[in-house]
Amino acid sequence: MTYDLIVIGSGPGGYVAAIRASQLGLKTAIVERDSLGGICLNWGCIPTKALLKSAQVFEYLNHAADYGIKVNGGEADFGAVVKRSRDIAEGMNKGVGFLMKKNKIDVITGSGKIKTGKKVEVTAAGGKVTLYEAKHILLAVGARSRVLPNLVQDGKKIIGYREAMSLPKQPKSMVVVGSGAIGSEFAYFYATMGTKVTLVEFLPSIVPVEDAEVSKQLERSFKKIGINVLVESNVESIDTSTPLSTGGEGCKVKIKTKKGEEIIECDIVLSAVGIQANLENIGLEEVGIASDKGKILTNPFYQTNMPGYYAIGDCIGGQALAHVASAEGLICVEKIALLGGYAKGINPEPLDYNNIPGCTYCQPEVASVGFTEAKAKEAGYEIKVGKFPFSASGKATAVGLKDGFVKLIFDAKYGELLGAHMIGANVTEMIAEIVIARKLEVTGRELIDAVHPHPTMSEVIMAAAAAAYDETIHM
Repeated sequence: MTYDLIVIGSGPGGYVAAIRASQLGLKTAIVERDSLGGICLNWGCIPTKALLKSAQVFEYLNHAADYGIKVNGGEADFGAVVKRSRDIAEGMNKGVGFLMKKNKIDVITGSGKIKTGKKVEVTAAGGKVTLYEAKHILLAVGARSRVLPNLVQDGKKIIGYREAMSLPKQPKSMVVVGSGAIGSEFAYFYATMGTKVTLVEFLPSIVPVEDAEVSKQLERSFKKIGINVLVESNVESIDTSTPLSTGGEGCKVKIKTKKGEEIIECDIVLSAVGIQANLENIGLEEVGIASDKGKILTNPFYQTNMPGYYAIGDCIGGQALAHVASAEGLICVEKIALLGGYAKGINPEPLDYNNIPGCTYCQPEVASVGFTEAKAKEAGYEIKVGKFPFSASGKATAVGLKDGFVKLIFDAKYGELLGAHMIGANVTEMIAEIVIARKLEVTGRELIDAVHPHPTMSEVIMAAAAAAYDETIHM
């Protein structure tokens, strides 16, 4: 079996790359050992958003009186919430299967391992081994939940994100370790559904990659809904053998905090301390593909050190985000098609990793792109900063979602938009405007002059730009 391209892994990097390759005329196959769509579609991006939507609806019900609506007997059915999420993931999985057929891509089920001579060995579930050949082989093998020595996951009491999405019953209490996007989203979901949540972060602020003011605002919002937030804290040990003092089996979590040692009892501990690439047993050493610090090394067009072998997504450096993997896959196969003479008229450019939006889908939402204020100063920029709160927004006030703000950072000399940092309702939809503006090198003055619709949440972007130039009207 010979192909122009074999893709190993069908996540948002792999399946997007396979479709684009087929569109460009490459005979393509994709190898997947589990479910089409990978972690993102089946156990990550999509089903988590379904869970979060259910939590948001439940939150609205609990605050219906604030909108002049009387609701009697609103109750969360945790099993039904989880089932809805899983049904959505299953439907999306079938959608990827349809796209594979539509684009005439061969789906090979099994575990793929690269071999020398541009070959892929696929072992099916029953043990049958089949060898395939290709002119080009693309590794899109993704990553999994990182395991720390003091947070060894047993899948029952100490769990990762996968188990957190499909627990058989809602825990009464939970400790979430790690406050990045995954940890913060699950902390919000479970707290809103009624679980007593403690969020533990080793660094001085939650969502630590975000702007400092955003982190402080999210911490205030989390505390408002009852989440116990512990920063500059570290889980030292977890005892799962001793019954809780309240009765029943659970966990006793020993946490070193700024104030000393603290013991927290809970039903479940969720480890959300990051991810690690799936590099084991895929043939890297046999082929001689270089890696460093658990990531495959590539050039800007995702070629490894071995000709004909490529890698994209969470298994290489860069942001571990679904949209990054998709963009990398497109660039990679378009470069292959261009150099291989499969297609004309395409000219892929290296990805600008400083213009990648990051989104966290708790409430309030968090979205950002580009330089933080601190990073801009470190880079030597003289800056203008504009900040406008949603509390001064007519739309935010009307819908009752006034927490948060938009903060924009400009180069003071040329007006270049260096970065944007948002926290509030719908900001994960609003951030795309900034990504496009930065791509087109829009200045602060141009952003002010671009008329935004009123009343909308998005006009706060215009207002924040005006604030940077001391032209604020509505505050």
